[in-house]
Amino acid sequence: MEVSHLSACPNFKEDNYIAAMVLSGVGDALGYNNGRWEFCHSGPEIYKELQQLGGLEKINVKLPHWIVSDDTVMHLATGEALIKCSKSEEREQIFVALAIEYKKCMKDMANRAPGITCMSSVSELRPNVKYGYRIPFSPRGGGCGAAMRAMCIGLRYPRPEQLEDLIAISVESGRMTHHHPTGYLGSLAAALFTAFAVQGRPSKSWGKGLMETIPLALKYIESTSYCVEESKSEWNYFQNAWETYLSSRNLSDGQTDPIFPEPYGFEERDKFVKQVSFSGFGGASGHDAPMIAYDAYLAAGSSWKELCYRSMFHGGDSDSTGVMAACWYGVTYGLNDVPSINHKKVEYRDRLVTVARKLYTLAKESN
Repeated sequence: MEVSHLSACPNFKEDNYIAAMVLSGVGDALGYNNGRWEFCHSGPEIYKELQQLGGLEKINVKLPHWIVSDDTVMHLATGEALIKCSKSEEREQIFVALAIEYKKCMKDMANRAPGITCMSSVSELRPNVKYGYRIPFSPRGGGCGAAMRAMCIGLRYPRPEQLEDLIAISVESGRMTHHHPTGYLGSLAAALFTAFAVQGRPSKSWGKGLMETIPLALKYIESTSYCVEESKSEWNYFQNAWETYLSSRNLSDGQTDPIFPEPYGFEERDKFVKQVSFSGFGGASGHDAPMIAYDAYLAAGSSWKELCYRSMFHGGDSDSTGVMAACWYGVTYGLNDVPSINHKKVEYRDRLVTVARKLYTLAKESN
């Protein structure tokens, strides 16, 4: 779906941007549940506890119980870095701004379960020196921490003509903490799918679009002349995992509707989450976090409740999948069908709204 102007993008509206950012925080808070649900390995157990709380419609997502995790803190850091850079900024200045914000946000990680990889990698960033936003390649850098914070990059660069910027900024943002293709390609996927949502591109085509974009990401890596051979040596895992998933859902050609197993309840989805994982904890890696979120978004359609059930209440890294799926839901469907009690008092709502509005303005001005 090629478009030349954002006016041709059905979801390029300020309200959709606001919904995307606000619901990303909600998806994070619900999936996290102060660490209780993020680290619970049973979707049925989470659902049981949810019903004991009165069901989703009774959950007042606010402090002190429904704190956002490191996912939203770092997503806000990404967005606030982007809005500090005007439309004319060079990419290098954007990379430096990202590194600065990532270091700054580490001061806000109490009780938010930040990943060890993120914390240790951010400590290596030196944004005040040339290329100080780069860290060494890491064989252990394939986690989901790069993906969970990248959706707003797609809000900033939503047009097909901006794909080169989206690739460069999502990849560099990702490898500031997760310098491994399984990690930073997850950042690319999260940003790209957000842009697709803004464009109104049919969701069944998103996976194929990602497969077509991965070779362009490799060309970008080669253009940087930084850790190229190391990345190439680990490149195939992400793409192979996604090709297998897309085939299983009948989505390889991007034209046909997805096929889901029957039945496909909480227990079956827990098996799926574990099956696509790297080491048994689904959603913890760069390839499977956006994959599980995408699977939930595909199946849920316009149902907020179903999206929550599928992306936030499962036996894997449920806040990292929830933060992405809820963002894409917000872009596509807005806030209208979301109970106000779920989003009106989410932590950092004002900041999320501010970032959304400024990203919308920047994207509009660059049209």
